[in-house]
Amino acid sequence: MTQTIAPRVRTLLLLLLAACGLLLTTAGPASAHAALTGSDPQQGVVVDKAPDQVSLTFSEKVALSNDSLRVLDPKGKTVQQGKPFEVGGTTYGVKVHSGLPDGTYTVTYQVVSADSHPVAGAYTFSVGAPSTTSVSVSGDTAGGGAVGWLYGFGRYMSYAGFIVLVGGAAFVLGCWQRGAGVKPMQRLVVGGWLTLTSATLLLLLLRGSYTGSGKMGDIFDLDLLGNVLQTKAGAALVSRLLLLAAAALFISVLFGAYDKREDEEKRDLTFGLAVGGTVVAAGLAASWAMAEHASVGLQAGIAMPVDVVHLLAVATWLGGLTALLVALYRSDAPIESAAVRRFSQVAFGSVVALVATGVYQSWRQLGSWSAFTGTQYGQLLLVKIGLVAMLVGIAFLSRRWTAQLADTVAQRGKRVQQKERVAANASGSGSASGSGSGKAKGAKGGGSKDPGPSKGAAGSKRAAQLARQQAAMDTARQKRTRDADPNRFGLRRSVLAEAGVAVVLLAVTTVLTQTEPGRTEEDAKAAKVASSSSSSSSDASDSSGALTLDMSFDTGGTDGKGVVTVDVDPARVGGNEMHVYVQRPNGRAFDIPEVKVALTLEAKKIGPLAITPDHIATGHWSASNVQIPMAGDWKVAVTVRTSDIDQTTVSKNAQIG
Repeated sequence: MTQTIAPRVRTLLLLLLAACGLLLTTAGPASAHAALTGSDPQQGVVVDKAPDQVSLTFSEKVALSNDSLRVLDPKGKTVQQGKPFEVGGTTYGVKVHSGLPDGTYTVTYQVVSADSHPVAGAYTFSVGAPSTTSVSVSGDTAGGGAVGWLYGFGRYMSYAGFIVLVGGAAFVLGCWQRGAGVKPMQRLVVGGWLTLTSATLLLLLLRGSYTGSGKMGDIFDLDLLGNVLQTKAGAALVSRLLLLAAAALFISVLFGAYDKREDEEKRDLTFGLAVGGTVVAAGLAASWAMAEHASVGLQAGIAMPVDVVHLLAVATWLGGLTALLVALYRSDAPIESAAVRRFSQVAFGSVVALVATGVYQSWRQLGSWSAFTGTQYGQLLLVKIGLVAMLVGIAFLSRRWTAQLADTVAQRGKRVQQKERVAANASGSGSASGSGSGKAKGAKGGGSKDPGPSKGAAGSKRAAQLARQQAAMDTARQKRTRDADPNRFGLRRSVLAEAGVAVVLLAVTTVLTQTEPGRTEEDAKAAKVASSSSSSSSDASDSSGALTLDMSFDTGGTDGKGVVTVDVDPARVGGNEMHVYVQRPNGRAFDIPEVKVALTLEAKKIGPLAITPDHIATGHWSASNVQIPMAGDWKVAVTVRTSDIDQTTVSKNAQIG
């Protein structure tokens, strides 16, 4: 039976790994986690006068390089000057040459979002009138190609190594301490350490090319590597390598001195290893939390420790499951039912922690029920939830097999004790009679003869050989008996099924971490809708004389994202009526503590003219008789404050008068 199981196990695991590889390869480039929510000039707009600068607004903070923002003329030549700079909040700009001729211009951007993922894209605007352009914007992606695939593979292997390392060590230390002396268990945990270390080094080398050119030749560029080390993601990877050095010491103690200690000494060492191992494991988990989704957006101070707990729960459950699978299939030493029961309890606690932290993460990353089905992140999350539910169902079956295995082991133990007592009684009586007859023979024969040194050495060598053969036969017999146990076979089969689902779950999780969160995607969609409506309103207002400006803002605090709309009517020299509206990214009006407006005509050095509108209704402020002294290209700056300390200023230029 076991001879047919092993090929099936290998075939199933190969198929599951192939499916995971397919998931990773079809995921494509890493989706943008910082979305473009606005631009000035806007996408596709035709402006009468060439702008002095081009600015882009993102849904979160981004990191810039010298070539992050480029403006190309119709022939594909760059017309920007100087380095990109931060305008304010999440808006970034670059200066362009003055007196740009009429035609269609292309704006390209490639930045790194605050959660470490590259973001790239392009759009066009026209000066005077649209024209043909030689610039193609359809292929602008980030994190794609061979480098992107390798980076995704490295992320998958780093998660897998972390799970096997932490979960395997926790299984040995907390559930099956005899496993510290089992070679397959040692190879499993050391293999997890080697996998995580190799994957981390690979990610560190790939990082510069992954967020930049995407060229394989840039992987070993030392200048790029130096730039990576100065980023948040680079610091996280270096911290992970340092913690892996401490993990190597932990492994050497766990599989070295620990197994050789006496019970009393082992108890003290167990406590020390448990504390040290927990600290190292939490630090490794934090190297992900400090640089990815959890470190950005809503409630980052709460999200990062929650993410650490989530990762530790996943590793304890799935890594322990892998260790149990190895113990059942590869270990010659039988695993006790008590160890399986302890792991079952640990796994139950891990699932509870996983569900609690997962609910919080889902709320934080989605923000609405519609995002479950309306965004790619939500759809992948539904798949992940389904896989977790499947795992829990299979684990429930495993608990049943564990209980039956415990009963079988107990009954078998009673039978073995009875046989040992019978054998002891039989050997006692046999030895008594044997000694009497031996004495008689000795007296009759006058003593025994010395067999000689050569015959004695050969006999002892033969006896040792027979003893080894007998021990091997006993071990094989015990293994056949153990594997023939239907309860143990059922447990092995259910654990194998759990491990198979876990492999696919890990692949889905890896893709999920590279996908734009649903909340960000919906905010970006709302901002684009608001921008489109603003453009339509501006076009309509050209004939009516009114002016409408929409500007996205992000103060960085709780509930700090939204869109502020400024209406100026009739937008001419003299007295004007001004209305200011504040909405959430989903379009709902909401109040904030303070709104201020300032008008500046930079060409004539007039302003800023401060305006403090009165609060009228929820999300609505108004100011009457706003005096505009001169016609021109006025800068309308709005300062929004969402708390006592969180505020930002956003601005747009508009032709008034």
